[in-house]
Amino acid sequence: MKTLCKPLALVAAVTAAMMSTQTIAYEAGDFIVRGGITQVEADASSSTVESNGGAVAGAYVTVDDATQLGLTLMHMHSSRVGIELLLATPFKHRVSATGTLADMGVDEVAEVEQLPPTLSVIYYLTEGSKFQPYVGAGINYTLFFSEESKIGGGADLDDSFGLALQIGADYQINDNWHVNASARWIDIETDATLTDTALGRVTTTVDIDPMVYSVMLGYRF
Repeated sequence: MKTLCKPLALVAAVTAAMMSTQTIAYEAGDFIVRGGITQVEADASSSTVESNGGAVAGAYVTVDDATQLGLTLMHMHSSRVGIELLLATPFKHRVSATGTLADMGVDEVAEVEQLPPTLSVIYYLTEGSKFQPYVGAGINYTLFFSEESKIGGGADLDDSFGLALQIGADYQINDNWHVNASARWIDIETDATLTDTALGRVTTTVDIDPMVYSVMLGYRF
């Protein structure tokens, strides 16, 4: 699903035409809650798949995209600096074979759900205007669960810690409500193990490294 793939460019184009001189500024102590659509667009690559401890030449896996409801909570430390927590409902991904495994007729290898809570420091580049762009950096923890092997046996994916970077923008509707769009890059890596499968014990390391796009409606308390 690619419908959300460039929300920042769209919102920036719209809000640039709607900019106003009205002063609407965040203040230290403000709490900001946002909810909306979030898409995880995986840029996945893997190490060579191993079966029973031996490499299967030219065999790799990839991970598909997923879209769910996203939620962010932010506390403003000052008029420009906030601490933000990204939450979401679980994302479900297919893990598919590529290369020689696909040539052997193996298609879907596994299915897994994940939650990617991310804690970031946000810095607003402007203040006192309706259009407020920002940058952010933080730490992501991705929890994998409900792993299911599609080639028999069981599956397990290790949880991941990694860096998260983002850009985004708020467009203020009034003193309390705003529209938000953001794009994040998250460093996600997991060791995947499938046991007792038709191919024996299968292992690989997967770099998911997704772009995460969100379009949300926000409210300031």
